[in-house]
Amino acid sequence: MNEHSIQNQIRLAISKHRLGVSFRTNVGAAWQGDVEKNPDGTITIRNPRPFKSGLPEGFSDLLVISPVTITSEMIGQTFARAGFLEVKTPKGRPTEAQLNFIKQMTNLGALAGVARSPEEAIRILKGE
Repeated sequence: MNEHSIQNQIRLAISKHRLGVSFRTNVGAAWQGDVEKNPDGTITIRNPRPFKSGLPEGFSDLLVISPVTITSEMIGQTFARAGFLEVKTPKGRPTEAQLNFIKQMTNLGALAGVARSPEEAIRILKGE
């Protein structure tokens, strides 16, 4: 099974277990410049420059916003808690940048980790 399929299963499990709303984070790279349309429908880019869009290197595949009810003096108020899931196949390995991002997010109080299955994702988002 590929990462995309696992990611879709995880997103369904998040919804089924009412753990929040998940967002797929996308990063991309392309070329920009002066576009010349060719008669055959193709284009030629003159004076090309690379263009990167999206989030910083290491940002997790899924951003999950989960509701949390605070106790004590803030009883009854609901806050959102961020969760970050780096989706990998059973044999897939996270990069150093991905592991660093997960560490930084958990240090800030977010729920974050590497998920290879919906079950792992649920455990991460429940703080287990």
